[in-house]
Amino acid sequence: MTLSISLSLLLILLPLFPSSRAEPFIGVNYGQVADNLPPPPETAKLLQTTTIQNVRLYGADPTIIKALAGTNIGIIIGVANGDLPPLAADANAASQWLNTNVLPFYPASKIILITVGNEVLLSKDPNLVNALLPAMQNVQKALETVSLGGKIKVSTVHAMSVLGSSEPPSSGSFAAGYQAGLKGVVQFLSDNGSPFAINPYPFFAYQSDPRPETLAFCLFQPNSGRHDGNTGITYMNMFDAQVDAVHSALKSMGFENVEIIVAETGWASRGDPNEVGPSVDNAKAYNGNLIAHLRSMVGTPLMPGKSVDTYIFALYDENLKPGPSSERAFGLFKTDHSMVYDIGLTKSSGSNSNGSSQTPSGKVTSTGWCVPKKGATDEQLQSSIDWACGQGIDCGAIQPGGVCFEPNNVASHAAFAMNMYFQKSPKRTTDCDFSQTATITSQNPSYNSCVYPGGGGGAGSTGLMNKYVNSDKLESKKNGAFDPKVCFSLSFLLIVMSMILHVNM
Repeated sequence: MTLSISLSLLLILLPLFPSSRAEPFIGVNYGQVADNLPPPPETAKLLQTTTIQNVRLYGADPTIIKALAGTNIGIIIGVANGDLPPLAADANAASQWLNTNVLPFYPASKIILITVGNEVLLSKDPNLVNALLPAMQNVQKALETVSLGGKIKVSTVHAMSVLGSSEPPSSGSFAAGYQAGLKGVVQFLSDNGSPFAINPYPFFAYQSDPRPETLAFCLFQPNSGRHDGNTGITYMNMFDAQVDAVHSALKSMGFENVEIIVAETGWASRGDPNEVGPSVDNAKAYNGNLIAHLRSMVGTPLMPGKSVDTYIFALYDENLKPGPSSERAFGLFKTDHSMVYDIGLTKSSGSNSNGSSQTPSGKVTSTGWCVPKKGATDEQLQSSIDWACGQGIDCGAIQPGGVCFEPNNVASHAAFAMNMYFQKSPKRTTDCDFSQTATITSQNPSYNSCVYPGGGGGAGSTGLMNKYVNSDKLESKKNGAFDPKVCFSLSFLLIVMSMILHVNM
């Protein structure tokens, strides 16, 4: 009896112990405004060769939903804008929509979210705007009727133009004309634990401000950053600034705890001659650095420690989309399944070995190691991590479970990423610059099982722990001490178990 109670108590208390955070998923938008796309079963096979974990559909194509059955890929399906009025007017219509588009496929097809309409408020059509919340409510009720209310969430997707203010991010607020319509929608999301879905595009922000420093800021490349005087935060990339502006807008409305997901973001790989920004290099830099940023799990300055779940636009180019050429050039893959450019999404890609327990490797040189300069800010160093890890180097070692993840701080992770990039480069001094936040040292930063390639000692050299990766957390472990959180949890567990054993003696 005592053993049984103790085991039960242990299972209850296990969540108190610190653990590695799960990797944030990388999602992709699967648009269909094209006449040359591969059959859905072929696309399902393609997705299974990648690290893409979720797919967003703009409708509820049964052939695609069925093709994804058994793949464990999460699926967002959408209610078309034109279907909102009938769904809002009749709860039975919502049940019928569910019977047609969800129940025949779930749970074999992992439907996780239903987006009721897409950028409805932007349409400024009063019939659609007035139908939005009632339609969402009826879809939610239909899910609850079939006991799926807690398993499949209901939301809608917004354009960034719902914000009236976004600069600086701390001043983010919704435009006055949208606030009345948004209040009920966001209350619905809060009541049902559903996310606020937004479409931030640094690509369009750069088109409206085509300066070189804006491009670097949008592409997660080293830059001087943009300071928010209200919070004292210096933002190093446009993505974080846009997402935090949305967070501030939700907070100003009283819904700080509503989760944000990025339903769309991306960069065009080509465009018309008069378009600013589209190119393969820019698209690769944005999407590759974005993925590295998400995988770092640093989060945003106002929402640290958890990456925002993000869907990249798009899986394929869509050759029938209207508008400038860039609208038809956001695809990550060509219709023959080859990559438009490589951003490390294939499962065989070394840059995706999240949680790798392998010893990091790289070219051994005699030029020393590249590490952060004293005085570099966390914001600057995080920007360097995002950029370096987006250049094709293997950053798995500094992701959760990796041999260089601890100490879990920006300076340590930056030292690893900077050095890996430097060792894979021609090893000029300019390759260890990172906007003047890095320098070359002769002191080996390797420690424990975390080996930094480079220097005369070679990749197997043990070296000394240097100041760039030192931390109180690591020092306490070196000296045999427990992490305070672990110590508290163990002490609490031992006290309670002792009481149980005493009672049963």
